[in-house]
Amino acid sequence: MFKKLHQQETPLILCNVWDAASAIVAEKLGYQAIGTSSAAIATSLGKTDGQNICFDTLLAVVKQISEVTTLPLSVDIEAGYADTPQEIVENITKLAKLGVVGINIEDSQLTNGRRSLVDKHDFSERLSQVKALLNGTNIEMFINVRSDTYIVDAATALPETIERINLYESAGADGIFLPCLTAPDDISKIVAHCSLPLNVMCMPELACFDQLQQLGVKRISMGNFVYDYLLARLEKTLSSIKQQGSFEPLSLG
Repeated sequence: MFKKLHQQETPLILCNVWDAASAIVAEKLGYQAIGTSSAAIATSLGKTDGQNICFDTLLAVVKQISEVTTLPLSVDIEAGYADTPQEIVENITKLAKLGVVGINIEDSQLTNGRRSLVDKHDFSERLSQVKALLNGTNIEMFINVRSDTYIVDAATALPETIERINLYESAGADGIFLPCLTAPDDISKIVAHCSLPLNVMCMPELACFDQLQQLGVKRISMGNFVYDYLLARLEKTLSSIKQQGSFEPLSLG
């Protein structure tokens, strides 16, 4: 079912959530599927993004989400929270037991706060091994590969992205996720060179959903932008309460 949502005429609008409450709202409003935001979850726990929470903590959050919704759930596992394909599959298996139907896994790493791409051939080989191991366990999991080419270097991203997509598709990826990709011309060129469903993410310069559909985008994510927006509103509200010396900013009346 989740895979079919990436083959619709209109793009799948994936509602990114970070806890049980946000998942409940997403289902109430009729979203077709939800996905966790690693950055939003990390921030909500007082951490920064980049696998700065342990996998067991992520698993606990996912469990809370899965218990309150029937929507298809995809989980951002960043770089896999593991060093080997076998360990990555063990983590995916734990998620599958909670009813998770998809994952995001990225081809970059953070070192001293700086993000860099990992070798595309090494990543492709790891992805191929993960896919083979999953097939051996009969676990159906939509693997959405997040390639950070446009995060790292937008100037030379297009040819590198197309090359990586070809490798990842051969390795068994089910979808490709390109954060920070916004240029319509680049989107159309990538769609033309890629048979995998393309996933883009909320950005200030991103086109409207109708235009993205015309360009061939199949999945649109929110990332951590909704969470960050709500957090900024919270800060503004609490500041107003303190400054005004009343709860008038809450408009309780």
